[in-house]
Amino acid sequence: MNDELGMKIAYEEALKSYEEGGIPIGAALVSAEGVVLGRGHNERIQKDNPILHAETSALINAGRVDAKVYKTATMYSTLASCFMCSGACILYGINRVVMGENRTVQGGEDLLVSKGIELINLNDEKCYQLMQKFIKEKPHEWHQAHPEEFEG
Repeated sequence: MNDELGMKIAYEEALKSYEEGGIPIGAALVSAEGVVLGRGHNERIQKDNPILHAETSALINAGRVDAKVYKTATMYSTLASCFMCSGACILYGINRVVMGENRTVQGGEDLLVSKGIELINLNDEKCYQLMQKFIKEKPHEWHQAHPEEFEG
């Protein structure tokens, strides 16, 4: 699977979250053979669950996967993975992470790279614009999770 197609699946998930009233972040875990193992979206708002991020949702939806499959899989996420989600990628041995963008917020990029994980930033304008639209519409929801950015 090419990165554009993997990000397209993650973006579909981000749109789903947005349409549900949630934070528009989507993810997809894809095997080296191009099989979508799991896909998911941020459901922090929808399920009132502070750790149900897009990447953790994709991992949950993938179910139990053999360790050797994780080691050759790619995690696609529309936004830079936070430290928790970066840690999950490290824990499961995912060796490649592709993000849609990190202009909105930077996450655990340095941590991923320090662990030898290949990290690619597509700087996708659609991913960025969807996040900016959400932040403009629901700043209180965004800043609840990112208080360091709150200006008042």
